[in-house]
Amino acid sequence: MIKKLIITSIGIIVIIGALVGTKMLQFRAMAATPQTMPAETVTAAPAKEEDWPNLVLATGSIAAVQGVTIGVEVPGKTVKIAFEAGAIAKTGDLLVQLDTSTEEAQLRAAEASAELAKANVDRSRDLAGKSTISRAELDAAEAQVKQMIAQADGIRAVIAKKSIRAPFDGRLGLRLVNLGQILKDGDPIATLQTLDPVYANFSLPQQRLSVIEPGGMVRVTTDAAPDKSFEGKINAVSPEVDPVTRNIRVQATVSNADEKLRAGMFANVEIVLPSKEKVLVIPATAVMYAPYGDSVFVIEEKKDGPNGAEKVLRQQFIRLGGARGDFVTVTSGLKPGDSVVTSGVFKLRPGMAVVIDNKLAPDAKLAPKPENT
Repeated sequence: MIKKLIITSIGIIVIIGALVGTKMLQFRAMAATPQTMPAETVTAAPAKEEDWPNLVLATGSIAAVQGVTIGVEVPGKTVKIAFEAGAIAKTGDLLVQLDTSTEEAQLRAAEASAELAKANVDRSRDLAGKSTISRAELDAAEAQVKQMIAQADGIRAVIAKKSIRAPFDGRLGLRLVNLGQILKDGDPIATLQTLDPVYANFSLPQQRLSVIEPGGMVRVTTDAAPDKSFEGKINAVSPEVDPVTRNIRVQATVSNADEKLRAGMFANVEIVLPSKEKVLVIPATAVMYAPYGDSVFVIEEKKDGPNGAEKVLRQQFIRLGGARGDFVTVTSGLKPGDSVVTSGVFKLRPGMAVVIDNKLAPDAKLAPKPENT
């Protein structure tokens, strides 16, 4: 019995030893064989030198070159409304007519009084020529004529003010008056705005004063017309700087033929300077932002890799400049022609082997226009 147990134990030990020896041989073989990770597929783009126009960016608001709320000068009852809300008005077009029946009656009486005064003056001159009346009586008669004529002119002026007309060409706003409404002095009728051209008012820091001047070109964009840029020129620079913000106010005149820009609208303004700047640009998606510094993955050729010649990654810290559209400028850390990974940089690490496939590369543009999906 004991002999059988000893033989069994020896057999188990031999089997375990054989298994351990086999595994050891396998581990040694694996250690001797180079281990390689499969190459990661990435998109890439070269760092390129470009000439970018020097731009000064600002935010501002749109204002009408001429804009007014048309109101009533004299009280009266509305008897005619001669315009439609939102219509184009020309200078002198009748907008609202107030009741003038009382003034017309007063005018007829004043004109009759003036005719009578003129007849009296004619008679007085004949009598004065015969020395029948004094010179003072003739002067009084002539003054009476002038007074009657002035009274009639005053009534005509009141009648004219009751015909409310457009003071300049422009587009009318909403109608603020109803037929038959009794209006008081100053009551509004409608707004009138000249919309082509318009003003773009904006402010710039005082240090920008040296690079802006009247006649400089500007481009205006707004979310109300995201697919359009409006061009204009600076027409005025304020002679004073705001003592609180240290900003200087600037006004540009912008063409607005299709009236997409409206008074009071928020707008982005680009001041285009005459000089251009040479910059090194890469797609913004290539940058891996981090608190300790921004970096990109540069693709380099490695000839003595485990699989022979291959492309590997090198993490390169860079310093960024300005941005425009889908691109950013690099002020240091890269040189023209360096190939950088443009997508999925968060999943990469230095030394990783990669394969470039730009079939699904992001389409970077200086002026991107995302589709409404």
